[in-house]
Amino acid sequence: MALKRANRHGLIAGATGTGKTVTLQVLAEAFAREGVNVFAADIKGDLSGVAANGDPPPAWATARAAEINLPLTPEAMPAVFWDVYGELGHPVRTTVTEMGPVLMGRVLEATDAQAGALTIAFRIADDWIKAGKNEGLLLDLNDLRALLTYISENADDIGKQYGLVTPQSIAALQRKLLQLEMDGADHFFGEPAFKLEELLRTREDGKGTIHVLASERLVQSPRLYSAFLLWLMSELWEELPEVGDQDKPKLVFFFDEAHLLFRDAPKELVNRVEQVVRLIRSKGVGIYFVTQSPADVPEIVLSQLGNRFQHALRAYTPSDQKAVRAAAQSFRANANVDVAKEIQELNVGEALVSTLDEKGAPTPVARTKIRPPNSHVGPILLAERQAMMRANTAGRAYEKAIDRESAHEILGRRAQQAAEATAREEERAAREKEAARSSRGASSRSSGGTSRAKSTRSSGSRTTAVERQTGRVASGVMNTIVRELMRGILGTPRRRR
Repeated sequence: MALKRANRHGLIAGATGTGKTVTLQVLAEAFAREGVNVFAADIKGDLSGVAANGDPPPAWATARAAEINLPLTPEAMPAVFWDVYGELGHPVRTTVTEMGPVLMGRVLEATDAQAGALTIAFRIADDWIKAGKNEGLLLDLNDLRALLTYISENADDIGKQYGLVTPQSIAALQRKLLQLEMDGADHFFGEPAFKLEELLRTREDGKGTIHVLASERLVQSPRLYSAFLLWLMSELWEELPEVGDQDKPKLVFFFDEAHLLFRDAPKELVNRVEQVVRLIRSKGVGIYFVTQSPADVPEIVLSQLGNRFQHALRAYTPSDQKAVRAAAQSFRANANVDVAKEIQELNVGEALVSTLDEKGAPTPVARTKIRPPNSHVGPILLAERQAMMRANTAGRAYEKAIDRESAHEILGRRAQQAAEATAREEERAAREKEAARSSRGASSRSSGGTSRAKSTRSSGSRTTAVERQTGRVASGVMNTIVRELMRGILGTPRRRR
């Protein structure tokens, strides 16, 4: 391969067990030896072997070196280990804001309606940031959850300005965030965010560094795995300056299990990948997809991959046979090689290879025996890995997470203050209501006492019929007595009857 054309990207394809990982390791070694930094996802743990020398080499490596008459010199390459979960490497994080609504929707497997709600959430956060409000800082999953809750509680006002957001979409996103958190993805979102300078730092000895992303656990969450690698590619494209075609790339990026990126990917995402792949070469970055079949990569992206390493394909079904024909037709023809036939007959460790020459033209395809790596084949011991991690001062700076004030804290505090204000208002209203009730009760009691007094006085001034009759009798007796006394005194005779 012409090192100057290594930024024109590449493809390593082949069925399981045909030697793709060793080919990747050999290429990574060669790039690092030439002073080119490498970033590669380690799906099975085997790629960690680049950090240790292959002494003694396995028997098959010795036999292959003798067969192709190439020296086999045990050599360890400079390596740094990274891990989203912080277990088998230094933690690597990014913020929710940097991930963006498209990739975040990919991670959450959002429907169209849910993706629309996410877009509105990110737009609101962006508007807040522009206005100098820190509640727009989306650093981790808690921040995104808090913003979605805010949107749900203020759906009417937000709908008038940004568009309708249904409670069902918000609730579904909240459930998916919870599931993502349970899968351990909360380790990935936060600060300190991973700095691209880590991948581009040069060494005094002139060698390149191989950055190995431990992905055994990460790949179990395919959407997160693919979204993370695509985010990293996008960041390189957006942040690096234009340099054109240099004598060698700044960085070579290996994307293993590339089919996970394109499986069920919406057209918008595929277009974004194609745009990144097409333009990032001018930033001095080469991207190499590693997958089982070229058919796993959309044709619009496949056309950008100039360096091809095709291991054996098995054609058991009509779709497999179609994939073989498509792979064969993608190579520059060679009169001495029947690609469609030989692609099914390749042994382990063999590949059909076509690279770009100095002028950028593809070389005729050739059946090639892949040389064995000089570094260790297979995973290294955990103790060796941990010792290398302790020795890497730059990587240790990422080990302690930082939780500064952001959307979660600010919106949470605002919601608490609003709840407290509501509680105070309800308490005030309750006191006023109780006071009004007490006032009405006192007034009723006062009115009741006056009525009873009047009733008592009225009843005291009235006389019953018996009392009136008794009074009349008593009055008649008194009149009789007075009359008889007067007669006695005056000597008036009693009238005869």
